[in-house]
Amino acid sequence: MQAEAYDFPVELFQKRVWLIRRPQPDAVSFGRAVEAIRASRRPLIIAGGGVLYSEAWQALATLAAQTGIPVGETQAGKGSLPYDHPQGVGAVGATGTLAANRLAHDADLVIGIGTRYSDFTTASMTAFQNPRVRFVNINVAEFDAYKVAAIPVVADARLALEGLTQALAGYHVSADYAAQVAALKEKWEAEVDRLFHLGNQPRPAQSEVIGAIWEASGPRDILLSAAGSHPGDLHKLWRTRTPNGYHLEYGYSCMGYEVPGALGAKMADPSREVYVFLGDGTYLLMPTEIVTSVQEGLKLIIVLVDNHGFASIGGLSQSLGSGGFGTHFRRRNTASGQLDGDYLPVDYVANAQSLGAHAMKANNLADLKAALRKAKTLDRTTVIVVETERALRVPGYEAWWDVAVAEVSESASVREARAGYQEARKKQRYHW
Repeated sequence: MQAEAYDFPVELFQKRVWLIRRPQPDAVSFGRAVEAIRASRRPLIIAGGGVLYSEAWQALATLAAQTGIPVGETQAGKGSLPYDHPQGVGAVGATGTLAANRLAHDADLVIGIGTRYSDFTTASMTAFQNPRVRFVNINVAEFDAYKVAAIPVVADARLALEGLTQALAGYHVSADYAAQVAALKEKWEAEVDRLFHLGNQPRPAQSEVIGAIWEASGPRDILLSAAGSHPGDLHKLWRTRTPNGYHLEYGYSCMGYEVPGALGAKMADPSREVYVFLGDGTYLLMPTEIVTSVQEGLKLIIVLVDNHGFASIGGLSQSLGSGGFGTHFRRRNTASGQLDGDYLPVDYVANAQSLGAHAMKANNLADLKAALRKAKTLDRTTVIVVETERALRVPGYEAWWDVAVAEVSESASVREARAGYQEARKKQRYHW
């Protein structure tokens, strides 16, 4: 059947002639996309960074509410919907939520908006398991619009979403599917609440620290991070309330980006409080821009998680059977020659104070919450150091990431990990 050539509402384009480039969809490809959505029974939107770049969050919220189509978010697209939007099911992919990943697994149509379908977003091409899954891609980049054998809609996200809202008038997902989306969302929000309030003693889990920061922050405040285990945990757990309230450098996982990146965010909008979430390993790489923040009067609230090493790569190493070698900040043991001596006595509070910041040590979760309240009243950059329980990690939720395991090894744990890796790769799908 020949796709209907929908008349795209040109007046929407004409309203935005002040923008440098806002391509409007080709009528035929737009019509094919509309037909695919109307024919779908289990559609899922994946909102990428393009939604935020084109300021399309309101258009997305309107379309999702009108059609009932659930919305998962990439790292770059997090905040495309407020966390409490009925169709917002949170992060998708390797660092995704239980709700979004289950919906992705069974989706018969995936509508990618401003996403590149990166390795994390697709869970290394294992996220979409419906044998009849189809894709519609809305993207200003032609290269990305054609990925995964999609119906390509080369267009600005906001224009395309506003056009779809008009073209899909009268369409809504089934009552059964809407009920499943609502149930999965409710279950996920309960899981976030659980992870925010584990009550672990004497040291809190990292998820509890995230919860404390979120409860202390305001609706317009910004959460900023970059590398380690933080992006994955934050992608799942941070409840973004307003657009651009969440900023993660995750293209290259740049350790050391956090403080200078936060300076840029604060300069862009000094009226918003900026919370920096970083680990001890990252802090040791580049804390010196704290001096610049003090010099320029750009206040940041920095929460430094001390887990005595590189916990993220340590956990990945363990999952690959390598035991987390070299990822603890320990002295060299002169007897064994190994890095299994006492923990290094790094005083992060003293270091931050020497750079001009106000600094506090939080010995437990109650201390952290009190320190966060105080930090909001201060007029300069504040560093709060909190020691966390390294072994308590946020779980994965029915997702996988393709990290190769050594094919030949004398280690039994590596051989076991290799067997699991080979089994997981059987779920990878490539769409042509």
